[in-house]
Amino acid sequence: MRILIAEDDVTSRMMLIAMLKKFGHDVVSSANGREARETLQKNDAPRLAILDWMMPEMDGVDVVRRVRAEIKDRQPYVIMLTAKGEKEDIVAGLEAGADDYLTKPFHPAELRVRVEVGRRLVEAQDMLAVQVMELRRAMEDIKTLQRILPICMHCKKIRNDAGYWEQVEGYLSHHSEALFSHSVCPECMQKYYSDMQRDTGVTF
Repeated sequence: MRILIAEDDVTSRMMLIAMLKKFGHDVVSSANGREARETLQKNDAPRLAILDWMMPEMDGVDVVRRVRAEIKDRQPYVIMLTAKGEKEDIVAGLEAGADDYLTKPFHPAELRVRVEVGRRLVEAQDMLAVQVMELRRAMEDIKTLQRILPICMHCKKIRNDAGYWEQVEGYLSHHSEALFSHSVCPECMQKYYSDMQRDTGVTF
């Protein structure tokens, strides 16, 4: 998973990067809150972020608050990294929009499992988003098929949205997941293949 580390202390930042890479993640880093906010606003923004509480230009809590207000789709999972162990501070970070927190100093195993929780949640959210999109497409297909369609009274072609006439099976194939196999009904068999029936003596 691609993860953003926002930490102004060089030693702490390099240690976090080394740990996360060891766990198999792709890491990008920022040295201050402003850079972190800009990174999270990009189209290819990391889906998980670890933000230090105290940073220059913009602290971690402010970054979280702005990200939650400005990003509407595919919001990142945010872990707040803080040396503040007071419950009031932790509550303040979570109320600002953080999903989880780590108190310095932390154990590498704790970092690994908390990141793993975030990864699972992000993947579940992405899967849900895909399912919602598929449901919306299906609903659009249903709406298309439920409306009144102009159909030729002779050849039975359907006039599509662009104003062109096309075969019924072609129209339905474009607007649904229906599959077609062609056959001949008894009436058409009698109408178009009566000579074959007479010559072969076979009744269809």
